[in-house]
Amino acid sequence: QLQLVESGGGSVQPGGSLRLSCGASGGTFALDFYVMGWFRQAPGKEREGVSWISSGGESTNYADSVKGRFTISRDNAKNTVYLQMNGLKPEDTGIYYCAASAWSRAGLNSASYNYWGQGTQVTVSS
Repeated sequence: QLQLVESGGGSVQPGGSLRLSCGASGGTFALDFYVMGWFRQAPGKEREGVSWISSGGESTNYADSVKGRFTISRDNAKNTVYLQMNGLKPEDTGIYYCAASAWSRAGLNSASYNYWGQGTQVTVSS
């Protein structure tokens, strides 16, 4: 079974930056065949899609709320996916989850993702 673990969360002031990482843990499972996505959930709100990247890294997309500020990337040789977050806003606060899908058109639809990490907390406040 594919296992994912997130890291890199923390507390920053508005305008600050964080880089989240997501890696495969347990066994020697490779991420080469999976679309990878980042999702987030704020207290009292539904989980929302943030960004996704194709299995080979050729295609990416972002929620309108983070376009121009966040960048998703991956290094399949390291079995790692990243989310660089710049210009953070208080509205970005929440738990960020990494997810994997075998469907090439998973996009930002959380129902299309089969494997999930446990999340990492991101807090943006002054």
